[in-house]
Amino acid sequence: MKGCTLNSKQMEILPLDPYSTAARELLALSDAYMASLYPAESNHMESPASLAGDNVVFVGVHVDGQLAGCGAVKIGADDVPYGEIKRVFVPEQHRGRGYSQHLMLHLESALKARKIDVVRLETGISQPEALGLYRKLGYVERSPFGSYQPDPLSIFMEKRLAG
Repeated sequence: MKGCTLNSKQMEILPLDPYSTAARELLALSDAYMASLYPAESNHMESPASLAGDNVVFVGVHVDGQLAGCGAVKIGADDVPYGEIKRVFVPEQHRGRGYSQHLMLHLESALKARKIDVVRLETGISQPEALGLYRKLGYVERSPFGSYQPDPLSIFMEKRLAG
């Protein structure tokens, strides 16, 4: 994504090296946040090694040159080819500015470019802002997919991408 101005700040979404110091720090913050909300068995985090895979698009949102969030889509298949949204995270000091929505739209565009029209995700019940964003973007609840098992703390969602 080329740079754009958002609330007088320069924002860019760029590929992110999951082994970079900035990415590892952001992922550690995400891990700590999820651990504060859910038990370990209900957290399904991708490691830096997994995020570096050929089937993953991992990007960061940079605001005025500073990493302000990240997100990934992991391409896979079971019943159909699909992309699974993973690791969308914006630290507290950057929340409420639309960065997560920009990340989501960028990841959806990456799937469209690969001719994949189904996108899925798993999120937790204790994240009302994330659930609100996903619903706003057209995601609907569905049953567990892939290797996920039913979990009372998880919500599974899906969206069909147009064109």
